[in-house]
Amino acid sequence: MTVGTGREGRSIQPGTVFLVGAGPGDPDLLTVKARRLLDSADVVCYDGLVSEAIRDLPPASVDRIDVSKRGDGERTTQAEINDLIIRRARAGDDVVRLKSGDPCVFGRGGEEAEELAAAGVLFEVVPGITSAVAGPGLAGIPPTHRDHASSLTVVTGHEDPTKPDSALDWDALARSVSAGGTLVILMGVGRLPDNAAALRAGGVTPDTPVAMIERSSHPGEFTVTGTLDTITDRAREVGIDSPAVTVVGDVVSVRDRVSEYLRAAGTARSTGSARDESPLPTD
Repeated sequence: MTVGTGREGRSIQPGTVFLVGAGPGDPDLLTVKARRLLDSADVVCYDGLVSEAIRDLPPASVDRIDVSKRGDGERTTQAEINDLIIRRARAGDDVVRLKSGDPCVFGRGGEEAEELAAAGVLFEVVPGITSAVAGPGLAGIPPTHRDHASSLTVVTGHEDPTKPDSALDWDALARSVSAGGTLVILMGVGRLPDNAAALRAGGVTPDTPVAMIERSSHPGEFTVTGTLDTITDRAREVGIDSPAVTVVGDVVSVRDRVSEYLRAAGTARSTGSARDESPLPTD
C-alpha cells in the first residue's frame, strides 16, 4: 500500500471504505457493526433511500454527504461517488458508504468494490438486512415456508419486461412461481402492470396471491394484498408509491393467518390492506 504525504510532509495512512448496509430503515434493525461504524467514521456517504432516522445517527463530528440517485435522473453519478470515496480514503479518512438494505443486493456494492480494488483502497463489506427479506417478513409473509415455497427469487422490477433485450427471463420467473416458488420484485412500482402481465403471459394463474409492502419498517409502513389479476387496481386504489416490495406466490396467504398477532418491529405499522394507520398491538 502506498502511503501519501500530507501538507506538512507527514505520512498519511490511507483510510478504509466500509460498504455498509443500513437495512430497511428502522434504526433498531441496523447491525451492531454498522451502528459502531457510524459513530467512528470520518465521513458517511449515504444514499437517498437511507432513512432520515439512520442518517441522523452519526455524531456532529462526522462529515455526512448525500450521494443520492433518483429514478428520474441521477443527482450524483456513480463515477462521482467512486471518485469521492476513493479520494477521501486516500486522504486518510475512514469512509462509510451507507446503502439502504444490503450493499450487494441491487446496491452497486459489487461495482464499488471493484473500483476500490482497482484504486488500491482497502475496503470491507458490512452486510445489511435486505428489504427483499425484511419487507415480507415484517408484514407477516415468510419468503420461504415448508408448506408453500422452497425457492426464493429476487429481481429488480424497474426494467420494461417487453424489451427484446431484457436482462430478465420473465417466462422462467413465471415457471418458478407456478412451481411453488416465491418471487420478490424490488423497485417495481412503476412497472407493476407490465410485470403482472408478463407473469400472466408466462402461465402464472390469475388468482396467485400478491402483496406489496410500502416503506418497510418505517413509520407509516403498510401492506396491500390481492391477486395477480387484482393487485394493479388494489395498488392504485390505496396509492402505493416507492419504495415498495412486491411479493408473488402462495406464501402471501400466510399473512392472513398471522397478522392479528404480529407485533410491530420498533415502528407503528398498519395491518390492513388499505391505508389504515392503526398500529399493530404492542402489548
